[in-house]
Amino acid sequence: MLKTVLGRFKVIGYMEGVSFLLLLLVAMPLKYGAGVDMAVTIVGAAHGALFVLYILASFHAFIALKWGMTKLFWALVASVLPIGTFVFESYLKKEIQAGRAYATPEEARRGQ
Repeated sequence: MLKTVLGRFKVIGYMEGVSFLLLLLVAMPLKYGAGVDMAVTIVGAAHGALFVLYILASFHAFIALKWGMTKLFWALVASVLPIGTFVFESYLKKEIQAGRAYATPEEARRGQ
């Protein structure tokens, strides 16, 4: 799965989404409810790194899979919404199945 542009995008998107939810639903309540500041420090750093990777993966997919500006825009919007990456991945899967998006750079080059 990590050998393809789309596979990397999906895995990074999933990890970014999970890290965001962990930050919001676990680490922040631990910090503000139980005074465990280290939870936000650790999960926040991991989420920050995954957020940057997701942005880079989005631009890589935009170039390699010939996404339009609209698709890139929604991928970037998805990165700042708590379940956005999961929703965007579901949308992307439907677009590929319907033939409105490419799954590989080879398909994008051929225009299939």
